[in-house]
Amino acid sequence: MKKINRVRKSQEFQKLIHMGTKYANGSFVLYVRPKQEAQARIGITLPGKIGHAVERNKIKRQTRMMCEELVDFNSCEFDAIIIVRFRYKELSYSDNKKNLEKLLCKATMLKRI
Repeated sequence: MKKINRVRKSQEFQKLIHMGTKYANGSFVLYVRPKQEAQARIGITLPGKIGHAVERNKIKRQTRMMCEELVDFNSCEFDAIIIVRFRYKELSYSDNKKNLEKLLCKATMLKRI
């Protein structure tokens, strides 16, 4: 995922969480709001209790790759925040990807329907 497609500022995270629409499943919580810029952006966050920094960074990288494969940032109409839940660690990468795909489909963010 390119840097232009990432939400990086804390204020933007808070704005999307408080003013966005919430969707959730076992592995992820998704907040979406209509995009403010030319391309859609996604922010990824997870609780500090999930593991050490190395493990959290690995989970963020995996989630970024899932988003890159599933979302077309040019045609998507929303900015989003993805919060990773504790159950993520219990499931395999493919199961988590399916969960994220279902959640993005619910929020109408997928490039393939």
